[in-house]
Amino acid sequence: MTVPAGPARSVGARPGGRRRHGPPGEPRAVAYLYILPGFVVLTLFLLAPLAYAVWLSFFAWDGLSPGTWVGLQNYADVLTDPTLRAPFGHALVLVVFFSLVPVLLGLLAASLLMRSTVRGRGVFQAVVFVPQVIALTVVAVAWKRILAPDGPLNEALRAIGLDGLTRGWLGDPDTALVAIGVVGTWLGTGLCTVLFLAGLSRVPRSIYDAARLDGAGFFRETFAISLPSLRNELAVALTLTMVAALRTFDLVYLMTSGGPGGASAVPAYEVYMKSMRQGEVGTGVTIALILAAFIMLLTVLVNRIPEREER
Repeated sequence: MTVPAGPARSVGARPGGRRRHGPPGEPRAVAYLYILPGFVVLTLFLLAPLAYAVWLSFFAWDGLSPGTWVGLQNYADVLTDPTLRAPFGHALVLVVFFSLVPVLLGLLAASLLMRSTVRGRGVFQAVVFVPQVIALTVVAVAWKRILAPDGPLNEALRAIGLDGLTRGWLGDPDTALVAIGVVGTWLGTGLCTVLFLAGLSRVPRSIYDAARLDGAGFFRETFAISLPSLRNELAVALTLTMVAALRTFDLVYLMTSGGPGGASAVPAYEVYMKSMRQGEVGTGVTIALILAAFIMLLTVLVNRIPEREER
């Protein structure tokens, strides 16, 4: 006995003749439930405090008594007052030392290591990466001692007959910010070197061999082969080092306290001083928001480097 076949049901059709619209699998509403816990945490610990900070930036408030609504006055003060704008200029100077110089040195060091066959490359990588695992408090105290008027640096200069170059590096307005920047270069070079070595390890050695057969030198190899192969690593290195430069607080607070005469003050230090020491919470929060917006803008621009190269 033959059983008559029922009407063929199309793929994706539901009982009752209704078709399912949208992608196959679980309903989209269920998918949102998976990300709900993360979104709740993000809202509680990031979005809500950020919204509250924006709200505080519209007030003149000392942190204790009732605040006074001032609208956009705090933003106008930060953008027009030279003493409040100066820390942002200092932060840009630190970007050069914390980010651009370490990236360049890291690229050259990684290229040299990939070009040579010297033993112990792993030991070198570990040594140059050591500053990344040392607490910044320890780094600041150690370098403050090195750069002291009677510290090892000045003693070394005197020993080789360069007494005229000795000075209180952290007490001189012309050298205080540069001295902090040199510490940042020491901190960031190892990170960049390790990142670039990881990226260059994926480049076939045959490409370098072919370039050498064509007569390419070290710098030609570096900028024609190594650099184009490190788009993603370059974006990561620039992002990490630029953010570290712009939010620097520990080194400035422990080494110079923003001095002498505000010559080494940076935005993060000004946020602390205005909010915690001078009772100008509205101004401090405004500086923090402008700094956060600046960091976000730089991060977006830097992370477009790999996308632009792939087009």
